[in-house]
Amino acid sequence: MTSTDARTEAEGSGPSGYAAARLRLLTEGAQSGPPRRAALSDLTDAWLAELFAAGAEGVRGVSLVAVGGYGRGELSPRSDLDLLLLHDGSDSKAVAALADRIWYPVWDLGLALDHSVRTPAEARKTAGEDLKVQLGLLDARHLAGDLGLTAGLRTAVLADWRNQAPKRLPELQQLCAERAERQGELQYLLEPDLKEARGGLRDATALRAVAASWLADAPREGLADARRRLLDVRDALHLATGRATDRLALQEQDQVAAELGLLDADTLLRQVYEAARVISYASDVTWREVGRVLRSRAVRPRLRAMLGGGKPVAERSPLAEGVVEQDGEVVLARAARPERDPVLPLRAAAAAAQAGLPLSLHAVRRMAGSARPLPTPWPAEAREQLVTLLGSGRPTVEVWEALEAEGLITRLLPDWERVRCRPQRNAVHLWTVDRHLIETAVRASELTRRVGRPDLLLVAALLHDIGKGWPGDHSLAGETIARDVAGRIGFDRDDVAVLATLVRHHLLLVETATRRDLEDPATVSSVAEAVGSQSTLELLHALTEADALATGPAAWSTWRSALVTDLVKRVSAVLAGDEPADPEAAAPTAEQERLAVEAYRTGGPVLALRAQTEPPAEEPSGEPEPLGVELLIAVPDQPGVLPAVSGVLAMHRLTVRTAELRAQDLPDGMDGSVLLLDWRVAAEYGSLPQAARLRADLVRALDGSLDISARLAERDAAYPRRRGVVPPPPRVTVAPAASRHATVIEVRAQDAPGLLFRIGRALEKAGVRVRSAHVSTLGANAVDAFYVTTGTGAPLPAEDAVSVARALEGTLRG
Repeated sequence: MTSTDARTEAEGSGPSGYAAARLRLLTEGAQSGPPRRAALSDLTDAWLAELFAAGAEGVRGVSLVAVGGYGRGELSPRSDLDLLLLHDGSDSKAVAALADRIWYPVWDLGLALDHSVRTPAEARKTAGEDLKVQLGLLDARHLAGDLGLTAGLRTAVLADWRNQAPKRLPELQQLCAERAERQGELQYLLEPDLKEARGGLRDATALRAVAASWLADAPREGLADARRRLLDVRDALHLATGRATDRLALQEQDQVAAELGLLDADTLLRQVYEAARVISYASDVTWREVGRVLRSRAVRPRLRAMLGGGKPVAERSPLAEGVVEQDGEVVLARAARPERDPVLPLRAAAAAAQAGLPLSLHAVRRMAGSARPLPTPWPAEAREQLVTLLGSGRPTVEVWEALEAEGLITRLLPDWERVRCRPQRNAVHLWTVDRHLIETAVRASELTRRVGRPDLLLVAALLHDIGKGWPGDHSLAGETIARDVAGRIGFDRDDVAVLATLVRHHLLLVETATRRDLEDPATVSSVAEAVGSQSTLELLHALTEADALATGPAAWSTWRSALVTDLVKRVSAVLAGDEPADPEAAAPTAEQERLAVEAYRTGGPVLALRAQTEPPAEEPSGEPEPLGVELLIAVPDQPGVLPAVSGVLAMHRLTVRTAELRAQDLPDGMDGSVLLLDWRVAAEYGSLPQAARLRADLVRALDGSLDISARLAERDAAYPRRRGVVPPPPRVTVAPAASRHATVIEVRAQDAPGLLFRIGRALEKAGVRVRSAHVSTLGANAVDAFYVTTGTGAPLPAEDAVSVARALEGTLRG
């Protein structure tokens, strides 16, 4: 039955004719989706117009208006009829009688009715007092009677809405936020409310209201389809249950899926989640734009007065190469060229997450449309930026969602597509598979101080359930996928093996601790055999906790934590027989020996810069991409070398990726000692400084004529820190029995300009000698080990070592 046929059948046939036509329309199954909703609206329009005409003879200045969902022509099988009887106030008695002639037939058919009788002035007044009424009137549609009366109200309501938008839109945003707090997020719920949950039909209606204000508009790509999909599901839910419900309960999902011709309930939920994600993301972008416009309007009069009427220029503050902050968002720099810079999407995302700022919609779309694919394997910078993004804590979620909304995540990690929006039918789990993986990375970012390789922890968190998109044991499937992904993003063979082990055994500790007898030696031995090393055990312990915390409150408890910790201690004891490799055993290269001899002969620092590049890509598409610069420095052994070198590099805005410092043996016949520093550095912005300038500043730093502390303090004062991610506090520990020749002080902290300078200065102040240092920056994390001795070259007494560690930790926390 077409909408025209339905209207014809309803006209002149009274309530029984309408009821029969309505029943046929809903049960014949020839139509579904938008055509059926439109036909049902047309059928209802015709019937109500007939009721109005029969009761309005001789009555003037009155009209019947559909509002809300009915006004939009979106009648689901059990939808309410939202009606307004509008009148000019000239004959209230006749209008009341007309209302009865319309309302009672509707009630007699058992249809839900939301009705009101008002003059235009009363309608506008009520709308001004009740935001929900105003939202309904924005979709007012004329059904019968005085067309001019309806048109006048529509014009006035829209004008009121636009005039009052600066006041009403924040009120609407607050209403949406409160509803989301009560109902949760549609894209993650196992029994979602299609209308009220965040990302549902109410939010889609709110976006229409924002657009009607002319103050801002939602990103339109995919929004109409997402809204249509949720309406289709609601239609099927009404038909399956016979009730006016918006909650997609578990017991009805299979029937609703069948009604829609879908494979199963999981396919249904995935489609619902995808639609909700589109609406949620559009809401985030839209409300951010509303806030920006309202802030701009608030400050514009003052700025115009100060600038003599000139248009203010938005301030742009650099965050990373090709990435700047503007108006509270992360945007691309004017000189950025995504088509030439395949790392830019990850660099921009990492910068945004670290600063706690959203990624601009325009920037994400530009990168999605023009950025070329990363080579295989990824360059080191891309891998480091991914780790930084994953380690940025809670802001990672919003930034990741922005990338995913424009398809960048599945372009970077194709295996992500199988877990995207995938439901987890387990009451313990709060999230879909993909969101659980990001939540695990967020939780893991809080535990990075507990492990020596935070980069491996964060990537394992991202991949540990990646196998849930495949049939069979997800841990086994995930191990295979993790090997492939880790190799593609550039980890070496040993790291790939560790990541595969972590993914394969990410449930091992908690399942063993809660299901096996820990007093049985075979239990502990089997875990030790599976894990293989102390470092992997350390990572697995942190991953286990992050995974459980990201699952939900029921997945982790003090009891479970104690059992896992006990198991880890027992396994660690089994693995303790492995002696750690001596970090001082590396043999010097010919170039390092040459620099050491030159430093000895000249009595001053000698340095060499050498660019490092990635191997050529599989397809020769341009020049190899620079990884950074290897900086070799040889300097006669003297106090203050570490803080001097690291301070000079910080002054020149050079980021230290890795660093080693050790004493270099000299050829026979040369008395004295030379320190050799082998570092990899990269410029924060722009190009690298000249080697001659670095050497000149290093000479001044070593002789005391350059006050590095003052220079760094001046720069920090000129560029105050942004409010962004609050990282976990630094942790400084003494590694037990790590070396027979020195005491090993381990530092794990958030990487920041001048961090290594502060560490070096604190160690100098403590009166210890740095025999060697091994510094690495893994994403946003610095993981440093300093082999220190007394002035006579002996390991520190235990109490002194603890005192030095506490003092250093206090310095870094201060």
